Amino acid sequence: MLIWFVAVYLLITVGVGFYASTRVKNSTDFASGGRSMSFPLVVAMVFATWFGSEAVLGIPATFIEEGFAGIIEDPFGSFGCLMLVGLVFARPLYRLNLLTIGDFFKKRFGPDVELITSLVIIASYLGWVAAQLTALGVVFSVLSDGTLSTTEGMLIGTFIVLLHTLFGGMWSVAMTDFLQMIIIVIGLFYLVWLVGGMAGGPAAVIGQAASEGKFAFIHGTSAKDVVAFLGAAVTMMFGSIPQQDVYARVMSAKTENIAARASMTGACFYLCFCMLPIFLAYSAKMIDPQMVQHWLAEDSQMILPRLILERTPLFAQIMFFGAVLSAIMSTASGTLLAPSVTFTENVLRRVLPNMSDRQALLAMRCSVLAMTFATSLFALYSDSSIYEMVGNAYKVTLVAAVVPLFAGLFWKRATTQGALGAIVLGMGSWIFLEMTAQEADFWPPQLAGLLFSVLGMVLGSLLPQLGRMRGESVERIAAAAGN
Repeated sequence: MLIWFVAVYLLITVGVGFYASTRVKNSTDFASGGRSMSFPLVVAMVFATWFGSEAVLGIPATFIEEGFAGIIEDPFGSFGCLMLVGLVFARPLYRLNLLTIGDFFKKRFGPDVELITSLVIIASYLGWVAAQLTALGVVFSVLSDGTLSTTEGMLIGTFIVLLHTLFGGMWSVAMTDFLQMIIIVIGLFYLVWLVGGMAGGPAAVIGQAASEGKFAFIHGTSAKDVVAFLGAAVTMMFGSIPQQDVYARVMSAKTENIAARASMTGACFYLCFCMLPIFLAYSAKMIDPQMVQHWLAEDSQMILPRLILERTPLFAQIMFFGAVLSAIMSTASGTLLAPSVTFTENVLRRVLPNMSDRQALLAMRCSVLAMTFATSLFALYSDSSIYEMVGNAYKVTLVAAVVPLFAGLFWKRATTQGALGAIVLGMGSWIFLEMTAQEADFWPPQLAGLLFSVLGMVLGSLLPQLGRMRGESVERIAAAAGN
């Protein structure tokens, strides 16, 4: 019965995606919904795109082992990212009326910076999308009671996500996200009420977690602990800002005020609802500690699915797996679309500058196919957890694209040479430190990379000006001596 309910839900999702395709008339409709989305739709897209597999499976599993100190990157860093976008970035970016974030780098710093940052942004999506596809494989394997392997489940789930993304684009993402957000909200509230009661009530669960120190945000107070905390915090807080999915949600809104307010509202929804799977997973520790210990040793991401299957009635199982599939599919569709649009607009157009709009739309859909294939391969061969794949995805944009975006928007003296310096120093230092990193090292590689990126921007932008000033000074001295 559970499998049949899930199958019907998946058919409805695909049907919504095909209906959305009727609203796609050109490449702008496919990429950003034609800048026509209302406040509720944009909020739904922001929330549902970010509330993915890591929120339901990865974050709770990490919390059980490490508490809040282990999940600073996500959800707290993600919340900070979306709030910063709403408060600082949404309005100036919306006014530029560009299709992709790569277009901003081209307009501000030229085609070379556009190409490099676009390739970096595309690469960053490999881990994020792969995490969603891996989670789909886990869910389908659990639902089939092991009849399907994780790999087979992943391939089935990938095909379903591909179908409704390929045809409907941003309109498909918007419509399915709105439907899926409703399912997530209703499903999680019901499960918190049911499972919380089995564990003795919310007060008992929260009190137990507090007594075990799970609400501490930092492992210690030494300088190394503080630096590690900052490294984790900035990874997604800053690294997620120069991303096409974030930019697309800003650009899909009817007005800049809707773009800003929807981002901040989505941030609050995201942080609040991430607490619910954490509550459920910690309740599992109180309800069935032996089961939790078993899966902590095997695969901690299975704790919540096993609790629901073994301890709750059919209706609760339907609600849980409906919410999980909604979370994963909404994120997977949005994150498949973003790099595909970036590749078409900021990489392929360099080779085919005279593409018509119809050709661009076809190229975007072909790019979705290619990105699906690439992320599937990445997911198959990666041995990282869902939470690690998502966190690692943003390190490359943190060290290569954040500083050029900040400086390009808010520092008039930033130059193309400064942007290239930021990319080279940021990525070079990060790659070197990642390759030579030891557990006892003081600096997290991504934080060091960010600092070197700032240094590259400042030196690259100011040194030529200092050189001109020095030359002018010499000329004035020579003129004075001649007089």
